[in-house]
Amino acid sequence: MKQLRHLPLALVLATSLTLTGCGGTGSAEDTGSAEDTSPSASPADYPVTVDTGNGEVTLDEQPERIVSLSPSATEILFAIGAADQVIAADEYSTYPASAPTTDLSAYDPNVEAIAGYEPDLVVVANDTDGIVAALAELDIPTIVNPAPATIEEGYDGVAALGLATGHVDETAEVVADMRAQVDEALTAAPRGSLRVYHELDENLYAASSHSFIGSVYDALGATNVADAADTQKSGYPQLTEEAVIAADPELIVITDQVSYTADDVATRPGWENVSAVRNGNIVTVDADISSRWGPRLPQLIESIADAIASVKAPVG
Repeated sequence: MKQLRHLPLALVLATSLTLTGCGGTGSAEDTGSAEDTSPSASPADYPVTVDTGNGEVTLDEQPERIVSLSPSATEILFAIGAADQVIAADEYSTYPASAPTTDLSAYDPNVEAIAGYEPDLVVVANDTDGIVAALAELDIPTIVNPAPATIEEGYDGVAALGLATGHVDETAEVVADMRAQVDEALTAAPRGSLRVYHELDENLYAASSHSFIGSVYDALGATNVADAADTQKSGYPQLTEEAVIAADPELIVITDQVSYTADDVATRPGWENVSAVRNGNIVTVDADISSRWGPRLPQLIESIADAIASVKAPVG
């Protein structure tokens, strides 16, 4: 009987980095660059048991037909060299361009539609509508790869997919490269105690410090005005207009995938005295980069750093 390969993810990466000489040569921004990389695992490496913090998943063989219902996971899978194993991805997995995007929904997953691709592994961001148990009844293993609460936790999420897909060495290089780029971006970024409000949609859901987005603001020394509302530490609390106005953010950040603009925010009734509105400090960032954990994290840090650096001095 084969011995289960069941190691702490950090140890797996550390061991792999030692064996490969600790270094990545590829850019973390080019998640399509590893498409032609052949799997680094051999049949002898399986079964493997992956503990993602959302339960353990044991894979008896290296997966060859992966369905990804998470844009972040899709990017990660391509970056770590598992692209050839991904046969289908959800409708929002639009990066890299070569991702096998389909009409599969991550928000309303259809078990029959997923099973139709005959996957031997499904990756999701959340256990929506009990999809994990539903797929288990069909003997289809599922890994939940959620958005991390911090930058550091995110590396374990990447490592979990590397272990599951048989790309431990490539994953170690990707994580090392990400760490180096993140450290460089954080070192180069301006610091300040700005009050920041990162709005996700028109219902005033925002990113608090308990999200990976918020952890970037925290690393840059900013004060996140959404923290007071995040009593459950969900990472994405809903605020009221009164709370935002009272918090008086000096920088407001929105994404380019909402149905309104920075000018629309500036003209909201009662917001005219908010510092960010009064001083013209409302910035729009790329939604794909700001909402997805993965190899493009350094770009998120750079965009947030640029937003902080762009803050204009108070008027008057």
